[in-house]
Amino acid sequence: MTTEPAAGAVSQGLRRERQAELYRRAMESLPGGTNSNFRAWGEDTIYVDRGKGGTVWDMDGNEYIDLRMGYGPVILGHGDDRVDDYVNERMRKGVSFSLTSEDEIRTIELIKELTGWVQKARMTVSGTEATMHAMRVARAYTGRTKIVKFEGQYHGVHDYALISVTPNDMAELGDEENPVALAWGRGIPEAVSRTMIPARYNAMDVLRRIFERDGDDIAAIIIEPVLGNAQGIMPQPGFHEAIRALTKEFGAVLIYDEVKTGFRFARGGAAEFFGVTPDLATFAKAMGNGYPAAAFGGSEEVMSVLPDHVSHGGTYAGNRVAAAAAVKTLTILKETDALEKIHATGRRVQGGLAEVLNEKGLAHTFTGHPSMFGIFFAETAPTEYRDWATSDHDLYDAIAIGMHVRGAMPEPDSREPWFLCEAHASGDYVDRIVSIFADSLDAALEARARGKNAPPPKD
Repeated sequence: MTTEPAAGAVSQGLRRERQAELYRRAMESLPGGTNSNFRAWGEDTIYVDRGKGGTVWDMDGNEYIDLRMGYGPVILGHGDDRVDDYVNERMRKGVSFSLTSEDEIRTIELIKELTGWVQKARMTVSGTEATMHAMRVARAYTGRTKIVKFEGQYHGVHDYALISVTPNDMAELGDEENPVALAWGRGIPEAVSRTMIPARYNAMDVLRRIFERDGDDIAAIIIEPVLGNAQGIMPQPGFHEAIRALTKEFGAVLIYDEVKTGFRFARGGAAEFFGVTPDLATFAKAMGNGYPAAAFGGSEEVMSVLPDHVSHGGTYAGNRVAAAAAVKTLTILKETDALEKIHATGRRVQGGLAEVLNEKGLAHTFTGHPSMFGIFFAETAPTEYRDWATSDHDLYDAIAIGMHVRGAMPEPDSREPWFLCEAHASGDYVDRIVSIFADSLDAALEARARGKNAPPPKD
């Protein structure tokens, strides 16, 4: 997901007294001082106090326009009263029963209504669980073992997902024509790695050779419809259609990992946006506006292996809080123009950034979708994860760090997209984002000319 910024880089010019105290305290109890590797930024680790709309405040009162939005789930805005009021009302009836509530049923009905193709689905708590169960269902349905995934794509933190995710050195991924299954971190059995086959995104010739070699034992392709863990790199024309045809040819299941794109690219997610229908899909993030709601589902035929032939459960799956949040969030996305506002806001931000960059004569392209996009500093747009190495990602990272100091918070790693929410459409968010970016770009370029890191702005 992300790499740790240089020590002290993010915090220069920010108040850090309370957070430094919390960092020292957390390091006594939490590995890295956080509950996720992706939040562990060393002495720059941010300890949050609160959020409202498109803004967050840390424990020292520093204010930021939030361009991370929790890595994407906060689609409406922090502390959205419509969602929170409904959740508070429903949770007072009790939260966990290990029995099924009407909100759980309505959540799945809304997923079916919004996607138009999902026929059966079940709730889980996280995107990691959703992809894990989708892979198991695909293996059970086909009776096969192996699953193809694409380099640079992130499908959660279970063993089967942590293959060829985010190395900095592209050589570690192996030969372009025969990528290797690179485990991300220790503790993943080699036997598990051997069941996963990495492929290059947008390289259809490589993918076909993989199927011609191993097709009889390939249960599924799992794919983020865009390369969400690398700036939202988009598919080349015809790529998704070709994948759909290939999986049908070889009798494999097509799994769309819509944890990031679901209910964000369109009401029906990336499947609607690209006009391709998979067999299974996973959802999370935007479906609950930040509450821990997730699901996996698909065609009635593929999902028919449940409940009799495949194990799936979870004490907290479909708990009242998550189900209520999903019902209200999905209803808002279905019945209002929230998505249209988000998309229009993203286009306005991109337009402002483009003016700033063009004035500087900097080669750049925007990757992804207006609601979830990256800024790629190179002459040509990327088509796969390996292209990230060809961009000026050091410049991007310096700009991102400078933006923190000036009051906006993108992820300080060029691989992670900017995420926008409905609340960003209000007030002067767009103008402030563009202004902060422009000032941070100036500082980064000035620092580069001097051969130093960008300094914080003067008060």
